[in-house]
Amino acid sequence: MSDLKSEVREYIEAFGVAVVLALFIITFIAQSFLVQGASMEPSLHNGQRLLVDKIVYRIRPPQRGEIVVFRYPADPRRRFIKRVMGLPGDQIEVRRHKLYINGVAVEESYINGPTYGDFGPFIVPENTVFVLGDNRNNSDDSRFSDVGAVPLELIVGRALFVYWPPSRISVIRIPEELRTESR
Repeated sequence: MSDLKSEVREYIEAFGVAVVLALFIITFIAQSFLVQGASMEPSLHNGQRLLVDKIVYRIRPPQRGEIVVFRYPADPRRRFIKRVMGLPGDQIEVRRHKLYINGVAVEESYINGPTYGDFGPFIVPENTVFVLGDNRNNSDDSRFSDVGAVPLELIVGRALFVYWPPSRISVIRIPEELRTESR
């Protein structure tokens, strides 16, 4: 009988360690995220699952072009996913269907059509980033007051790769036209 008790206790301890380890990983290292909606099309699609890196922004700030998950400022229980387009001190403007960063038009091959409506100019405040969806005409992003410039403390992490569905497994990269830091 004591062998059965020690075996049960061993299973309970192993389960407890697994739960603690899982909570640690989800809280501090990485987390799964479900894309909901069409605001990031064509880059990300509704129903895809991503792995989000929660460590990188403890080491360095977000970079232009990275896709981030953040707590929605109007309701921090909700999570949004968008692309970082403006860094602190940048001037952001949308005019004539084009995005301008610091007065330079950005060629955007990764977005879902031209951007309608004008915005800005807007200077990104310190300790915030300016985010936009890749499906600009169907995205609640920093152009709107309910989101605005996103405070760094609301950023959950950086989207690393798509793992579901298996047919869409891929690493999430910064588009080539955003890799230059000449802005």
